[in-house]
Amino acid sequence: MIILGAGGHAKVLISALRMQSEEILGATDADVGKHGRLLLDVPVLGDDEEILKRRAESIYLVNGVGGVLVHPLRRILFERFANRGYRFASVTHPSAVVGADVALSEGSQVMAGAVIQPGCHIGKNAVINTGAIVDHDCHIGDHAHIAPGVTLSGGVRVGEGSHVGAGATVIQGIQIGRNSLVAAGAVVIRDVPDGVTVAGVPAKEIRATT
Repeated sequence: MIILGAGGHAKVLISALRMQSEEILGATDADVGKHGRLLLDVPVLGDDEEILKRRAESIYLVNGVGGVLVHPLRRILFERFANRGYRFASVTHPSAVVGADVALSEGSQVMAGAVIQPGCHIGKNAVINTGAIVDHDCHIGDHAHIAPGVTLSGGVRVGEGSHVGAGATVIQGIQIGRNSLVAAGAVVIRDVPDGVTVAGVPAKEIRATT
């Protein structure tokens, strides 16, 4: 495996992979100041061109870029390498609780202490971060990020590329559109359209997400 990115989220992933005795060849990062250094005990090999030196079928990639709000870098990296035939590993921390019938798509990541109940679908390259609770029959779209401490009640749908901020609560049956942002600590009791930011208790639209 090779980790894309050498920041904080990458460290969390390395820790989870080490607990599962996975072999990590190294990490890559655009920051030349990190090249040749160790991230935990993993060498930073260089930039992403290091990946292209290896045959797609010979490695798995792990997307170590954190989902910062709705910034597209995480999605761009995933699509760039997936389109070239590279495969992304899904990562589930050993302490996470994942229902037996939960569908985890390629490149999805479930961090320490997260709970995903039965009937859920987690999209490609999506993150269920530390301590998040995703109750029954939720659908999390591709490239979405459910931040630490979020609670999603049953039947919630989170659209592609959206970010639900730390500690937010979404009541049952709510739909959150594509590329939208739910601010940290918000309580969402109404559907959220595509491409907007909502905040507060109860959550209200404060601006378009651009």
